Amino acid sequence: MIDNLKKILNEDQDPKAIEKITAKLDNLLMSNEEIGYIAVQKKPAITVFPDSIVVTNKRIILCKPKNLGLSMEFMDYDWEDVAGSFVKEGILGADFTFTTKSDLTHTVDYLPKNQARKLYTYAKEQLDRLKNVGNSFEIMTTAEDVSLLEVEDVPTEEVTSFTEIMPIEPTIVVPDTEIEAELPHEKGLKDLSKEELFEKLQNYKKLLDNGLILQGEYDRLKNEIIPYL
Repeated sequence: MIDNLKKILNEDQDPKAIEKITAKLDNLLMSNEEIGYIAVQKKPAITVFPDSIVVTNKRIILCKPKNLGLSMEFMDYDWEDVAGSFVKEGILGADFTFTTKSDLTHTVDYLPKNQARKLYTYAKEQLDRLKNVGNSFEIMTTAEDVSLLEVEDVPTEEVTSFTEIMPIEPTIVVPDTEIEAELPHEKGLKDLSKEELFEKLQNYKKLLDNGLILQGEYDRLKNEIIPYL
């Protein structure tokens, strides 16, 4: 057991105390759960049964000896429930405090400063990891939503192409009466009788009065007829 905890132990920790704690935790650890660090309380006076705090990759575990060390009380909090943590250093040691999202606050005092710092570092790493996982999930979810929107837009683009299914109405071009209103002559003016010329002039006057030809067009047609009257 001690060999597996070399990365946790330092000069401020009692190997026997660490071994005792890990032995009691052995049956409490979940699958794929690993101990990251253990900090043991060290008060100025002799502490026979110190409190300790254990951090794993899944949770924070508070260990409090009871009944003169014959039993141990455990309180654990998943990292998802931890809102934050901080360390306050004093002359005789440091306090490690963490708060939960339900506004609970827990403090383990009189920890050796070196242990408290490593405890805080590990806790910060776990909280940052959870934050990054949450951000990655949010980005992935957003990307999936965008992908769904793109898929749903495809049939809309096909349906709105009405030019493929609607007939095109022929464009009716209204001729410029000033240019094209002149009626074709069945006969040349010189071949018409005066009665026919006079009748034609009357027809042009009716077109002018009805607004079908302009005054300038009427004057041009009249000037063409008058020499033959």
